[in-house]
Amino acid sequence: MTVLVSGKEIEVNSEPIRREHIDSLLDIATRVSVHTVRDSLKNGYITAKGGYRIGICGTAILKNGEVEGFREITSVSVRIAREIIGLADRVSLPVPFTSTLIISPPGCGKTTLLRDIVRKLSDSGVRVSLADERSEIAAVWQGETQMDVGKSTDVIDGCPKSQAIIMLLRAMTPQVIALDEITHPDDISAIREAANCGVELLASAHAWDENDLAIRPMYSELMKQRIFKNLIIISKKDGIRNYEVKKLC
Repeated sequence: MTVLVSGKEIEVNSEPIRREHIDSLLDIATRVSVHTVRDSLKNGYITAKGGYRIGICGTAILKNGEVEGFREITSVSVRIAREIIGLADRVSLPVPFTSTLIISPPGCGKTTLLRDIVRKLSDSGVRVSLADERSEIAAVWQGETQMDVGKSTDVIDGCPKSQAIIMLLRAMTPQVIALDEITHPDDISAIREAANCGVELLASAHAWDENDLAIRPMYSELMKQRIFKNLIIISKKDGIRNYEVKKLC
């Protein structure tokens, strides 16, 4: 077992992880009800109470060429959810809010910052709709949010972002739609439709900086469309995070 802290992987115990350890972890995370997380298992992870995401590896179960789940799970990666109330105060957000994209390498806190921006906007009276595909932002558990995402936030949980965006757009009259980690061309199409309807967007993407963003085909196309007016770049040096806000247009 190892722990990844500030980019350094530290061995916690020299004893090997055994199958019973993994089975016990999954029993705790699913409350001994694996069937309730079957849909997310198809994507290689489950989300436990509190927003903790557990990635899994093992033998995939295939049906008609599609992953139906896993058996003989061999390793897990537990991602610890963190909530930092007031983090958004470190960033100079545009007033009134206009579409903003948060970028950073993995592990620099995009989700944590996005969550607190959602809270801050929502508590200021902005109608925010949140597409929380992996249950990491609001961490909905049995119909209640485990994280503070503000008093004026509506959440669709566990639904593909591209579908959730369209449903929120049509049903909830949002002023801002928020989503984490743009990863699929369908996300781009849904974002474009929301922008064309006059809704502001708050989203995140994996990139080191603006130049890295520009050379990635999916993101470069998004930037050419000038949907996002602001860029928040998170960088980390010597364990300290820095936040740079850049106006794009």
